[in-house]
Amino acid sequence: MNNNSSSGRPRNFCGRTRRQFLWEAGGGFAGVALAAMLAEEGFLAKQAVAADGKTPWTNPLLPKQPHYSGKAKSVIFLYMYGGPSHIDTFDYKPDMKGQDGKTVQVKTFGRGGHRNQGRIVEPKWNFKQYGQCGKWVSDLFPHLATCVDDIAFIHSMTADSPIHGSAMLQMNTGKILSGAPCLGSWVNYGLGTLNQNLPGFVVMLDPRGGPISGARNWASGFMPASYQATIMRSQGTPILDLSPPAGMSGRVQRRILDTLQQYNSDHGLERIDNSNLAARIASYELAYKMQATAPDTVDLSQESAATRESYGLNNPVSEPFGKQCLLARRLVERGVRCVQIYSGGNHNDANWDAHGDLVLNHNLHAGETDKPIAALIKDLKQRGMLDDTLIVWGGEFGRQPTAEYAMGTGRDHNAYGFTMWACGGGIKGGTSVGQTDELGSRAVEDPFHVKHLHATMLHLLGLDPNKLSYFFGGLNHKLVGVEGAEPIHKIIA
Repeated sequence: MNNNSSSGRPRNFCGRTRRQFLWEAGGGFAGVALAAMLAEEGFLAKQAVAADGKTPWTNPLLPKQPHYSGKAKSVIFLYMYGGPSHIDTFDYKPDMKGQDGKTVQVKTFGRGGHRNQGRIVEPKWNFKQYGQCGKWVSDLFPHLATCVDDIAFIHSMTADSPIHGSAMLQMNTGKILSGAPCLGSWVNYGLGTLNQNLPGFVVMLDPRGGPISGARNWASGFMPASYQATIMRSQGTPILDLSPPAGMSGRVQRRILDTLQQYNSDHGLERIDNSNLAARIASYELAYKMQATAPDTVDLSQESAATRESYGLNNPVSEPFGKQCLLARRLVERGVRCVQIYSGGNHNDANWDAHGDLVLNHNLHAGETDKPIAALIKDLKQRGMLDDTLIVWGGEFGRQPTAEYAMGTGRDHNAYGFTMWACGGGIKGGTSVGQTDELGSRAVEDPFHVKHLHATMLHLLGLDPNKLSYFFGGLNHKLVGVEGAEPIHKIIA
């Protein structure tokens, strides 16, 4: 068959050129977009079907019934990128005082590999007891220390990798290899979102840059892109792509792409490489919905001067993280299911990765985050929101009790035992579980793996961690792994 017209222009199998096809179809795109909008409102319920052409289509982010009544409606994950030192923050080790510089036999495994001995770097900050529970907290966190009666500390966390990239992936997705959905994707998949005009899952990065492994830490993996995170910034325009290109709405772009893909498929033509374009169109479509809601959400000028001051917005050191914490409260207040905030960006001392000067590093990052985190807890509590908002704090691992180098105070990575804490959303405040050895080198009592933390978070949200699964590649995948995991019952109220 001759596929060329008399003018020499290539024709398709329907007798039209691509230019003619686009010209004739263009007038119908507005109607397609209108039909999609009406379908979402229920006007075309009988006509709206899924991709198979048979199954009735439903919005994947509509609110869903949990497995059982959960105590939390949303979660805020305060991610301390780089690995804060547990023995310098919340894991009190008084026996280390006076041992600075002493060489001891201790097995460690970090960036520097396996070692059997090292030079002790004793904790560089003093500890005091706070609250009715009498919790020992470092001088690094004087504001957060006033909240210990609402916090449960897990001092025996363990992970599978002492390397940032794989350890971060595990903390975010449950696996040390990339390609799996992250925690926020699982939450939105299991529960949907309570506000269809805002993202169900928001990530806020440190202004100094994103973490190693990048977007794989907040991607939806093998789940649909509707479950991936939306990035929100604390400086400049908070939400990118809120306005589509001039003259092009997100809905129209999606219909164009879908129509072109179907046209090429029907006529044996090459499929369009749309991996990036599809993601952009998805963001434009969400932006279409957010245009009326998001500007109000991110407008911090609506907050009182006292509230802004409590989050540290009047101090240039704490202002960036303070804005993010305040935005997190406003987001969960409006029904966003999962918010993750990164403290620390880029590499080296731009995050908590204290390989060199421990004091300089941790003074910087604790100073940036201490007051905003305490304000977030107290603000949620004062508004009656802490009971159903789960807050989790921690990094991908902790740090070793011994020095990494012959000189200096830097500590290497420690995945054998470290501290994380949780607050609100059904957590038993004023408690501490698990224990590391006298040097803090590894968990020796009630060791808990990352998957146990994930199981606890899902459980408090009303999701059975051992039943929440997604079928892909012939396997029912779970956040906690196919073998399953139990929640940390000792910290659940």
